[in-house]
Formats: sequence, structure tokens, C-alpha cells
Amino acid sequence: MSNAAIGNKTVTRQKQTSGLMRRIIKNKAIYLMILPGFVYFLIFKYIPMSGLIIAFQDYQPYLGIANSEWVGMKHFKRLFTEPMFFTILRNTLVLFAINLLFYFPVPIILALMLNEVRRAFFKRFVQTVIYIPHFMSWVIIVSISFVMLSMDRGIINELIAMLGLEKINFLMSNEWFRPMYLLQVIWREAGWGTIIYLAAMAAIDPGLYEASRIDGANRFRQMWHITLPSIRSVIIVLLILKIGDVLELGFEHIYLLLNSMNREVAEIFDTYVYTAGLRQGQFSFSTAVGFFKSIVGLILVMFANWLAKKIGEEGIY
Repeated sequence: MSNAAIGNKTVTRQKQTSGLMRRIIKNKAIYLMILPGFVYFLIFKYIPMSGLIIAFQDYQPYLGIANSEWVGMKHFKRLFTEPMFFTILRNTLVLFAINLLFYFPVPIILALMLNEVRRAFFKRFVQTVIYIPHFMSWVIIVSISFVMLSMDRGIINELIAMLGLEKINFLMSNEWFRPMYLLQVIWREAGWGTIIYLAAMAAIDPGLYEASRIDGANRFRQMWHITLPSIRSVIIVLLILKIGDVLELGFEHIYLLLNSMNREVAEIFDTYVYTAGLRQGQFSFSTAVGFFKSIVGLILVMFANWLAKKIGEEGIY
């Protein structure tokens, strides 16, 4: 490569760098707003990824990462041959499917219903009521459920007894664990999930509704032919992100519901990592489990995004 070509490339890079700096200075307020989120993800998400290296080691805390023995894929092989692996995988996938099929549509339906409310005071009141559970921790949500569903003076079992039926041990039952889990997720998160959909609906051109009314469309037809198509891209993006959490159901909620009687249907990867990693000190093995979860989530997000683009949607990238 000639000196002239090298010089041209250097000049081009310098121009690009100076152009970038000018844009940053011009939009400094926006970049300052981004900064806290960037720092958060850098410190708590990206820097800790360097610790994934211990998934390929027999990590010993007193030796450190640099001096621990390399074992290659040993922990991943152990994971796939563990007697509990397929039970944990089944439980995780079943709970994810329940979330996707029964919880995911609920915020959309709630947002559509709220969008049809014309009295501003009533709409704000309902929004406030359904948002409140999101600000309560899972400890509070599960504790309230325990009080209501307890065999000993729980209000639900008291009502069942008043009807002359036998009390149900909801908290220790394999059959009732999944419905109880689903109802708690809907109770806590459904209202909060409506925020993005309501924001998307607020951006719809009111002229579309006026034109449809002139054509004789009722409220249901307007919702079906205008509102839903207008927020379809938002639904697709949130669905793609949801699919990425296929093995990431959240530790705290499941752990609070988990007990020796329902472990067969309640044990998932998150609680298994806690048991193996923190309680038993198997740091390398638990890291391998977490690594496996992340890889599966990444592959599914990429596949879902590719599929969304194939059917004409924008996707997330």
C-alpha cells in the first residue's frame, strides 16, 4: 500500500473521530442522560463477564483465577449428565411457556382496555391501582399469598371449608404450584407491563380513528384494525426480548415458593445455581450453568430476531 493511500486513510479516520466528537459535544445532554445506564451495565454486566473463565477451571478461591487448574469442558459435561438436568430443564421450559402463553398477552389486553376508557380520572385511578404491586418485592407478594392460601386460617381455605369442601394445601402441592406462580406474576407485573403499550398507543394518529368512525367502524373494529396493527412492532420487540429469558425466570420468586414438597416441579436453573454455587461452594460448576443459560438466551434472541425480519418486522437490530 502506497504512502498516499495510508495518508488518506489516516485523514479519513481523523475526520470521523472529529465528527464523532462534534456530535457528542452537540448532544452532550443526551449522552449525560445515557451515562448512568452505561456505567451500570459496564460495572454490573460487562466487567463481571470476565469471571466466566472459571467455568473452564476447577476454581479454588485461595488459588485465584490465575492459578486454578484448567479442566476444559468438564463442568459442562457434568451439567448435561446430571440426573437433575432434564427435570430442571423441563420445569424451566414449562414455567417459561406458561409465562409466554398466559402472562405475555395480559398487559396487551389491559392496555387495550385502558386505552378505551374516556374518563381521565377513572383511567388514572385504575392505572395507579394496577401499578402498585410492581413496587412491592417478591417477599411481600409471596407472603401475602402464604397468608391467603395457608391451611391454618388462610382466607381461601376458610371459604372452601365454609362451602363444605376439603381444604387444599396450595403451598405444598405440585399441582397448584404453577397456577399459583402464574397468578402472582400477573398480579405483580401485568399493570407495569402496560406502560410501553400505552405509550405506543398514544403515538397513533387520531385521524385514523376519525376516518374509521366515518366509515362506520365500531370501537372493537377500531381496536382490531388500527390499534393492534399500530403497536405490532412494539409487541414483536418485547416478544423477542421475552424469548431471550427462556431460562431466566428469576431466582427470588421461585426460591420463596420452593419447598421440599414441590421441588419436583419448582426447581429451575436459577435455584439450582444458588444451591450448587453458594450453598455447596461449587463455583466453577454453577458458573458453567449460568454460561449455558446465557448462550441459550443469546441464540434464541438472534433466531427470533431473524424470524421477525423474515416476516417483515423490524426486530431489535
